Amino acid sequence: MSGGPVRRKVSFDLLAGDCFGDDGSLLMWPESYLAVEDGGPAGRSGRRKRKSKASKKKKDAPEPLPESTDRCNGKHETGMEFSVSESRSVVESVCESTVEERETDSSGVSCVSYVELRQRNVNGVDDVNCQWESSKEEKWRTVSDRSAAKLETMDSLDWKRIMAENPDLLGEDSNVEKSPIEYFVGEIHAGNSLRSTMSVGNEKKRQRVYNTMFYIPFRCERVITVGFFVCVDSFLSLLTIMPARILITIWRVLKTRQFQRPNAAELSDFGCFFVLAFGVVTLQRTDISLIYHMIRGQGTIKLYVVYNVLEIFDKLCQSLGEDVLQVLFGSAEGLANCSSENLKLELGKFMFDAAIAIVAFVFHSFILLAQAVTLSTCIIARNNALLALLVSNNFAEIKSNVFKRVSKDNLHNLVFYDIIERFHITAFVLFVLAQNILEAEGSWFESFLTNAFMVYMCEMLVDSIKHSFLAKFNDIKPDAYSEFLEDLCKQTLKEKPEERQKDLSFIPLAPACVIIRVLTPIYAILLPHGPFLWRLLWILVWSSLTYVMLVISKIIVSLSLRRLATWYLNLRQERKQHVD
Repeated sequence: MSGGPVRRKVSFDLLAGDCFGDDGSLLMWPESYLAVEDGGPAGRSGRRKRKSKASKKKKDAPEPLPESTDRCNGKHETGMEFSVSESRSVVESVCESTVEERETDSSGVSCVSYVELRQRNVNGVDDVNCQWESSKEEKWRTVSDRSAAKLETMDSLDWKRIMAENPDLLGEDSNVEKSPIEYFVGEIHAGNSLRSTMSVGNEKKRQRVYNTMFYIPFRCERVITVGFFVCVDSFLSLLTIMPARILITIWRVLKTRQFQRPNAAELSDFGCFFVLAFGVVTLQRTDISLIYHMIRGQGTIKLYVVYNVLEIFDKLCQSLGEDVLQVLFGSAEGLANCSSENLKLELGKFMFDAAIAIVAFVFHSFILLAQAVTLSTCIIARNNALLALLVSNNFAEIKSNVFKRVSKDNLHNLVFYDIIERFHITAFVLFVLAQNILEAEGSWFESFLTNAFMVYMCEMLVDSIKHSFLAKFNDIKPDAYSEFLEDLCKQTLKEKPEERQKDLSFIPLAPACVIIRVLTPIYAILLPHGPFLWRLLWILVWSSLTYVMLVISKIIVSLSLRRLATWYLNLRQERKQHVD
């Protein structure tokens, strides 16, 4: 064992100093250090007594080792010395320190010479803290010829001291250490009581609230009002322009005594006239009192349920009637432009399409008449049936529309449906007025005005709520309703191109049949009793007066709409130029 030149290196030898030359070669340690390392009495005796002292108790205090400094400048200048305890125990040295890096000018060698050694007795007797160089503050030092920069380490994080200096660091969590009364008083003085569940709004939120409550209801009602008068203009055109065109066509045939094939517009007028005439005649043979008692006498289905069912059929008939009338107009155009060989075929198509239109619009007229009778029954009833009808119908409409995801085009169609519904409600109110004139006794006019006002106000309120929240949930700006109104104005002035038409499709044939059916008994009361020719003369007089009144109304409504449309389109154009 002793004969061989075995040299073992303990752990502090490798960490105590690493010296490298300029060329990166390892510098050799001196012989004195190697002698201490290889052997000697202290080392050998320590190895012999390692096992014998394993069961002894620990001594009182460790004996520190002397400190020395090692400098490497290409060669070894001072030897390395260290002392061992008298018990000559083997020491395990562990390096627990930071490293100090030194640079010298002569050789540029880096030396690791700052090591702290902790010595522990294997036998459990002594724990000795040994160190080459120790310092209270651990740090790196870079030494150069000109300056020395020091990087000091941060103090250890003392959590209790930080919390004592800054008690509100954790915010609400610091309240857990407070008493219940202190917590409650702190919540009172903390500010907004909803700060934990609500956030502070900005200008965008304010604008959204204003849009929902003010801008969208106003612009929506403006569009519906203008659209209502567009429907009135179409209704008046059906009762004034269409009869005048038919009379002019008949007068031309009688004057020339030559039959000429009518054009597409004249054939369309004749087709609409036949549909209107068949509808009026069919409704004249309908007993309204029978329908009234059937609706009021049944107890299985409530009145508001009947009204909702009829309203659904009304919307279905509107969609079907639009397609049927377009097919009829197409057949009229084909008949007007066909050759002589295809005349019979085109005439057959036109007559068949006219028959389909008659059936469709007569059925639609019955639906509207039954709906008007149901509304009249609710108004006459004394058990708040009208209020139940309005609440159930309108809030069912809100529920079925508000929580849906709709696009801008779908909202456009929904506005048009609301316009047509507003016109139908006006027709129903006229029906109730006519029924009260014919059958009511006592002072009924005040009650009629109250009920009519309630119906209109509920309809306006429901439309405003529906469109406000539809726009809110689907992020639609109020300018969309301005665009809808612009489309209506262009439709009134007939300025929209054919390929981009998004017009209000309203067919006044079915409402006209109902209104004529209701107003005819009132005119019958005004006719005097006498011979047939005398009564016929009064019929012509009242019909002429009614036609003149309708023409005047048509002129006023049409000119007002055109002037309003022109003004609004110019205003929109100026605003667009100002924005650009």
